[in-house]
Amino acid sequence: MPAIAVPTFALAWWFACYLIGRDPDRASLRWQATALVSYALGVAAWTLAPGSDAAEILLCIPALCWAGAVVSLLPLTPAERRPVDRGALALGAAFLLMIVFLPQAGRLVVLAPLIGGLTLLWRLRAQVVPRMIPVALTVMAVLCTGALGLLLFTAGGARAAIAALGLDLLVVGYLVAVSHAAEAGERLRPDLRRAMVAGLAVLVLAGIPAAATMFLVPEHDGVAALQFLVLAAGATLAGLGAQVRRLLDRLALAGEDRLRSDRAALFLNADALLRRRERRRLHTVGETEFLRMTRRALTDFGDLNRLARSPLTDLPSVERRLAGREDQPRARARELRAVLRESVSALRPPGPFGTTDDWRYYNVLQFCCVLGLNPYARRPKTDGMSREARLAVDWFRRYVPEAVTKQWVREAAMIVAERLWTEVATRQPALPATPDEITTRNR
Repeated sequence: MPAIAVPTFALAWWFACYLIGRDPDRASLRWQATALVSYALGVAAWTLAPGSDAAEILLCIPALCWAGAVVSLLPLTPAERRPVDRGALALGAAFLLMIVFLPQAGRLVVLAPLIGGLTLLWRLRAQVVPRMIPVALTVMAVLCTGALGLLLFTAGGARAAIAALGLDLLVVGYLVAVSHAAEAGERLRPDLRRAMVAGLAVLVLAGIPAAATMFLVPEHDGVAALQFLVLAAGATLAGLGAQVRRLLDRLALAGEDRLRSDRAALFLNADALLRRRERRRLHTVGETEFLRMTRRALTDFGDLNRLARSPLTDLPSVERRLAGREDQPRARARELRAVLRESVSALRPPGPFGTTDDWRYYNVLQFCCVLGLNPYARRPKTDGMSREARLAVDWFRRYVPEAVTKQWVREAAMIVAERLWTEVATRQPALPATPDEITTRNR
């Protein structure tokens, strides 16, 4: 068993950490990372107690998490997303209780949410990016069904079933990462290859001694558990390298704020280079894709690291602003932020702050995206806010439902994207939209 358990545990744990480190805020990556962690713990539990209920439950949980990841990939609007995500979480908790109390054969019920999620994904497949995701996930679901059936119904096929399930989850994790990279406009392969080399190094340097120790001391469960802890620590360092490096800098350079800030900027530039797409002509992506990029850039306005990986950093306006200066990802991100801020400011109607229809697009972008305010927080932070920002937050809380705010963000992003697209198509600076143009377009 150690010959299978050690590599599958190490690779699953490493890939889970990599997915979380890539974007902790993305639900699909969190679901899949949870599936891989549960699988790794299930492998360890099966090694220590083969055929135990705890091991079987841990190995069944990934199917539930995988269903959550599939639901997170559905192309839904924000208004549709919240009830669907809450329903997926509640359904997952209900099925988790079922597999805990059901007998061995009944644990195949974990496949029901996955089948339902894939059915929804196929119905909306025309809007899914990349297009091959529904087909690939369906094939992997069939293999997962076979592996779980082999694990739960046959006594002699447990090792093959565990190995097949691990391979299946690794492939699904890769597909989820591909989907995230395509949606975010990022590159995946260079960053993944670099992390994979670190993961394989951990597997060789720590995995071989761990497997040898388990073979030499087969009757001591405490020793085997220690080997899995060592593997988990090494895989965490390999998968969360950037986050661990920042934590070490924070501890070791606690009194060197400027040095720590300079090092952080350099490392963030290096990480952004791995994930930033190669230069390309933006006019070749099409208006629909360009709109999606603009909306995401406005949503990520406060996160310079994400902006550094946005394809919009190749806008002609950004190129002109960088003329004669050092060309680095974070420098491009700062200039992109300036371009977006100017585009949002151009939406402001003349006169003092207002809350009429003419002001709604400026207000929603300026206060919710540019300033990063959340009017719907239980205790919104008002310290240091300008009078205008306080009035805007109060207006949103009192008179604008959250679903309407999200709809306004999409509509306002479309206006900004139209102006930027004009610049891309003509390679001329985009002229600010006048209030009359905005009012006419809204009608």
